[in-house]
Amino acid sequence: MDNFFVGRSLCVIDDFNIEERAYLFNKVKELKESILKNDKEKLDTFRINDPDFGIYEVFLEDSTRTKESFKNAAKFHLTKVSELEASSSSFNKGESFSDTFNTLAGYANSIFIIRSKVEGVCAHLENQCSQFAQRNLLVKKPSFINAGDGKHEHPTQELLDEYTFLEDNDFNYNDIHIALVGDLFHGRTVHSKANGLTIFKHVKIDLVAPVELSMPETYLNMMKENGFDVTIYNSIEEYLESESIATKWYFTRPQLERMGEQILKRQAQLRSCITFRKEFLKKLPANTKFYHPLPRHKLTPTIPTFLDKTELNGWEKQSINGMYVRIILLGLLGGALGSDFVPTLINKEKYNDEEYIFKIESDNNQPKKKDYSEGVNPINTGIVIDHICKGDSPKEIREHMALISKVIELDDERGGEWVSCGADGKYKGILFRPGNKTFTRKELKRLAAIAPGCTLNIIKDHIVVEKYRTTMPPRIYNFENLCCKNEACISNPTQGEGVEAMFFRTKDHKFICSYCGKAHSFKEIFKTSI
Repeated sequence: MDNFFVGRSLCVIDDFNIEERAYLFNKVKELKESILKNDKEKLDTFRINDPDFGIYEVFLEDSTRTKESFKNAAKFHLTKVSELEASSSSFNKGESFSDTFNTLAGYANSIFIIRSKVEGVCAHLENQCSQFAQRNLLVKKPSFINAGDGKHEHPTQELLDEYTFLEDNDFNYNDIHIALVGDLFHGRTVHSKANGLTIFKHVKIDLVAPVELSMPETYLNMMKENGFDVTIYNSIEEYLESESIATKWYFTRPQLERMGEQILKRQAQLRSCITFRKEFLKKLPANTKFYHPLPRHKLTPTIPTFLDKTELNGWEKQSINGMYVRIILLGLLGGALGSDFVPTLINKEKYNDEEYIFKIESDNNQPKKKDYSEGVNPINTGIVIDHICKGDSPKEIREHMALISKVIELDDERGGEWVSCGADGKYKGILFRPGNKTFTRKELKRLAAIAPGCTLNIIKDHIVVEKYRTTMPPRIYNFENLCCKNEACISNPTQGEGVEAMFFRTKDHKFICSYCGKAHSFKEIFKTSI
């Protein structure tokens, strides 16, 4: 039977569907029971137990718990465990990620655990090193585990968090009511929960943070799209006055040092909003548990140490569970576990392969009078792109038409742009160029990407010989001047990795970067200087 986990990567939590995570959690439960019973014979059934199987830790950002947890998990498997010393690595000589990891994959290393400030690294390497393995006939396709990338995600922390919530929920997958408290803006562990908590059928989330530390809109929208019941509060004090208080609280460390001098001047006030105090104890519901990915700040912990010996302490067990979860994850990717897993769900695609360019057939080829408002005269032969950015302001339309002209390479041709106001009172852009201009399929795709909702008219001798209407593409890729605006993203030009940007459309008509998850409008995904 095929093992559905071997050679897989965990770049974001959604790379493992609900069914696969439930299987993983069952295995963690079995492992933990065996460890507590010291059942050595049973424990051996979880091990990869192959001294030639290579597991490589590459931590390009400081870490203690995640790094040591993975190191001990890898050693449990009795495999070859290696570590790249970031301070003396070739990264300091300007070597690319793909060159480094292709080289290490060629040395019989099968699993790479990577922590980096650069977002989307694992997704990029999953693609590049898979091609490298295929070209060079490597026995094993390497797997990549994201151990935290910038402000993006921390999927293995999400796995151990979910397992701990389930353990404290008597492994009931029906409902969870949880308060996320702290720095929700920078906290990648809470970002992973936007998709991770779909493991539960009904999810109620209370977001507790001042505006400066609030959940980014991308993840907030993701939670709502997943059907979560989301409520927002500015402080713990305000939250405790609400009618429905969660019995699970998940705290994160405020990273105010990343937010500039103005925020640091107000840090005492901001910390106060998200720090638990003794006077709050009497307002908590029975059986409340607190969680924290750790470490806590020794001077200003959001969970003060006076709570360590109370029944609220769920963070210590949560931390211990980290190694157990990572042992099972490595065992699945390494093939020691998972052969008995029979999937019934199909992993969802990130996009729908739908048509978004529609050719409009003319009733006849008789020339029709076309009225353009406010002085725009019909052209004899050429192109007219109409309905550009309908509903935007004239200034916004003009700025975007300038970018359209660059992207579809019309800057060097005669013609012009116009902002018109229709009978409905909405402004729209019209771009026209005389001459014999045609559009290939790829050029039509580019037009749909930069100007979704527009209409393209190709005119000859006053007759519209071809007409196309565009809608928003399900994904945008393979254009050389695409650009994710997140400078921490592996695909941003400032990273120098030469990674081509790729975007997927969301339900709210934004475009998500396939590497870092940043949401963009269609106006933002092309380089402004081309």
